[in-house]
Amino acid sequence: MDTLRLGVIGTGSVVREIYGHLYFRSEYSRNIRIHAICDASERALAEFGDQWKIPAERRHADYRTLIAAGGIDAVAVNTPDSLHLGPVMAALEAGLDVLLPKPTADKVVDAHAILGAVRSTGRFLGVDFHKREDPVVKEARARFAEGAYGTLQTSVWYMLDRLLVSDPNHAPRFFSSPDFAQKNSPVTFLTSHMADTFMHITRLRPLEVSAVGYRQKLPSLAPIAVQGYDLIDTAVLFEGGVLAHIITGWTMPNTANCLTLQTARLLFSEGMLELWQDHYGYHEVTGRGIEDRNVLFLNFGEGGLVSGYGMDSPGRIVGNILRHRCGAMGREERESLLSPFSLGFYTTLVCECAHESLKRGTAGGEGVILGAKVDARAFLAERIGAEADPYYA
Repeated sequence: MDTLRLGVIGTGSVVREIYGHLYFRSEYSRNIRIHAICDASERALAEFGDQWKIPAERRHADYRTLIAAGGIDAVAVNTPDSLHLGPVMAALEAGLDVLLPKPTADKVVDAHAILGAVRSTGRFLGVDFHKREDPVVKEARARFAEGAYGTLQTSVWYMLDRLLVSDPNHAPRFFSSPDFAQKNSPVTFLTSHMADTFMHITRLRPLEVSAVGYRQKLPSLAPIAVQGYDLIDTAVLFEGGVLAHIITGWTMPNTANCLTLQTARLLFSEGMLELWQDHYGYHEVTGRGIEDRNVLFLNFGEGGLVSGYGMDSPGRIVGNILRHRCGAMGREERESLLSPFSLGFYTTLVCECAHESLKRGTAGGEGVILGAKVDARAFLAERIGAEADPYYA
């Protein structure tokens, strides 16, 4: 089996920016055949379907009809984070495998249910935390495992988007929904990347989470104001007393040198590690302005071929699904790929605890919320009871 017949559930911004390239313009495209698509938005469904010539009878407004129609091996669930559970569970229970963009879910109850369904159905699920395939992260993980820097003590992480990402007044609009930044926050969209990257490198589990949130820029937007967070500083205490401050937001001026500014500094007993330093390898000056392009993430080559770790990460998941379906994946490898760490369970836990911290917080000034400390293990036990114990065994 060398071709995966895929049903695409959700054809909006994440498909436009990333997965459309995977399906049709990457080295992995030869292993993918888009059989059917689904989206609640008629416009998004028509745009994707027309662009890639998906027959009208294979375009669905509901994921249930897509799954029931058959003819597929797996689904790619590209819905908003809060809507992952329904289509993922339906697909698994129908005997399908799943490709899912990060995070696994926005709530640990949902993530726990998904992990349980993967095991009970015997199907395969891969979550696309694409920064794990970033060469910078891969080397940092290996060097950390070697003990090259001594004992990790504390770290600071930044991931900041241009305002256009969260501004519904910008043309073209980044997200199809004008209230995306109101219903979501920088935590699930950006903190999830950095929290997962930290845990992927260190293999440490979270113990305590607190956050400070700022709502100052987005409410001032016009004519459409957004009652959402501009910036959130999430402090996480991990096992061994290790700290991580993860600062994320989406209100950097649109004149910033790239769409996403990211950097991290990790301090050890025997040294220091700096990641990215805002340099991505391609500095461009045109009449439109100055741009730093992250060619490691997406590299647009001759002939329209798109490569980079943004393709390698989901592409590897496609490969794993194909190997799993033909029985070429060993038990030990499967267990590793479907572990709570690999499937991003602790990332969901950090993000939900950050939101809970803000929910329990108090006003610290105009547009500022000072979050309360949240015990991650206790929070998890409140949500799923005694089934929380194995996650910290």
